[in-house]
Amino acid sequence: MTALADRVAELTGADEATRVFPVEGGDVCDAWSIVLRGGRHGMYRKVFAKTRTRPPYGFFPAEAAGLTLLAVTGTVAVPDVLAVEDDLLVLEWLEPGEPTRDQADRLGHDLAALHGTSALSYGTPGRPAFIGPLPMPSPPTEVTDPADWPGFHAEYRLLPYLQQAVDRGGIEPSDARDVERLCDRIDEIAGPPQPPVLIHGDLWSGNVHWAGGDAPRARLIDPAAQGGHPETDLAFLELFGCPQLSRILAAYEEVRPIEGRAERVPLHQLHHLLVHAVLFGSGYGAQCGAAARAALAG
Repeated sequence: MTALADRVAELTGADEATRVFPVEGGDVCDAWSIVLRGGRHGMYRKVFAKTRTRPPYGFFPAEAAGLTLLAVTGTVAVPDVLAVEDDLLVLEWLEPGEPTRDQADRLGHDLAALHGTSALSYGTPGRPAFIGPLPMPSPPTEVTDPADWPGFHAEYRLLPYLQQAVDRGGIEPSDARDVERLCDRIDEIAGPPQPPVLIHGDLWSGNVHWAGGDAPRARLIDPAAQGGHPETDLAFLELFGCPQLSRILAAYEEVRPIEGRAERVPLHQLHHLLVHAVLFGSGYGAQCGAAARAALAG
């Protein structure tokens, strides 16, 4: 831990690291709270560091790039990226707070503004991307036609993870066949054409950091930022429950109402469920089948 703390101090321009503590909560990486002294930022400050032994190529740079993409829109709040290397990411420390109504209302408005930001293409062509520990494939060239989203989603966000789930025994054959049926018919149930917009891409409730302090504002963390469909972010928020969810969605719809969204929620949750089936097994595989059948039933 001392070597890590000294490395973070050097990367951030501090004189020294005075304390380092492990932080609980991460399944993919080790996390640390590090107190730094001196340098251009003053006497003492705390930072957050994430490490992973032998991460896949581009793992932490992809997260840093995603945070930067979200930040430059000026729409949503994210932690500042302080340093990034192949096996290390250093971020601004965020004090935790309660999920207040005001933060929820602001978050709904912020997400609506984020989803008004055009993306160059669906996915992340030309750069690595990950959802949790799993690589996210993308088209080799830009895909921009709104009518192409269903095909993109099936080819790059559903079928690759379905195959991995099958290979790992994370989904039963009958459920896998229903997911394949959905992919075959996705054009029929995808809803109106949607041009690519910037989305968080992994917006389950654990990636919403409710802030403390004098002017609290919820931050988005651990993005899989990409060009995608705005309904995906909203469906992910609903998947495992989220504090103040009804207020977030109501505030979002004040700015950006989406007709018919509720019937498409199972379609947009399926990607995340397939990722979980790959990582955690057949309990999620059964949910994948159920989501596919619900989407097909419309």
